[in-house]
Amino acid sequence: MRRAFLALAVLAALSAPALAQKPPVAPAAPPPAKPAAAPAGKIDLAYGAFQRGFYLTALAEATKQAQANDRAAMTLLGLIYAEGLGVPRDDKKAAEWYKLAAARGDSHAMFALAMFDFAGRAGPRNPDEGARLLDQAARLGHALAAYDLGLLYIDGKQFPQDFAHAAQLFKAAADQGNPEALYALGTLYKEGRGVPKDVKQYAQLMGAAAVAGNLDAMVEYAIAEFNGDGMAKNEPAAAQLFLQAARRGSPIAQDRLARILMAGRGMPANPTDAVKWHIIAKAGGASDPELDVFAGKQSKDVQDTADKAAKKWLATAGPHS
Repeated sequence: MRRAFLALAVLAALSAPALAQKPPVAPAAPPPAKPAAAPAGKIDLAYGAFQRGFYLTALAEATKQAQANDRAAMTLLGLIYAEGLGVPRDDKKAAEWYKLAAARGDSHAMFALAMFDFAGRAGPRNPDEGARLLDQAARLGHALAAYDLGLLYIDGKQFPQDFAHAAQLFKAAADQGNPEALYALGTLYKEGRGVPKDVKQYAQLMGAAAVAGNLDAMVEYAIAEFNGDGMAKNEPAAAQLFLQAARRGSPIAQDRLARILMAGRGMPANPTDAVKWHIIAKAGGASDPELDVFAGKQSKDVQDTADKAAKKWLATAGPHS
């Protein structure tokens, strides 16, 4: 399971709005169709079939193992029914299997049940029970549960707001390489909430999150690297990272890249590309009056070429690809 599924907008309070985008407000989402690694248990045949897409075989093998009291097999059965893989989707059956596995101490099942409770998939929404299950799973070392629980401690609805405890939970998940937790913990170090303010630690965590693929962290790290915050200043490296994030659809990165191409800092000046990325950034919601003025001063040929290139990019990649 690659990502956390409580897309709460609680990190917005931790960072300056001019930096990276924050998670949008959204209901809890279901687990992905394919977990990243097999849960503990003797279900090699079932999980191997699941990975290859042989879901009915996985169902049969996991059922045998579940009858032998294998909690990992129960969790896999829950996932199969939750996603409707080879069988009709059945949230009630999924929840039943998850509950059996959770009662036997499976942290993956606890996390999945928590997502069901937050989303109301197998009954009425029950965020308090979801929070309890996240806490239980986090105590067993489940990285995503620790990350989501940290968000709840920042949000302050299921628990009293506690940035220090949130930092501890984010660190537990970050130590397992969770990109979102690395980003969240880095943000706390930047703001000095729950941990001492430490710009170097912030930069290191953002760098790790960026390498792990977190788009917001790529933008944050590029800004820090461009300005020399917490690390040696390196405008060319930052420009390349902005380019990567821009191509992945970050309006902030697209705006910063346009400014770089306008000024010729970190990469050669290119008015046509600067206007192109400015148009793309505006389509994604990142307005910039200074770039508006710059674009308006360009020749008609530059404006037309940039506009055509931007429209082509938006038609194929979209403003939030």
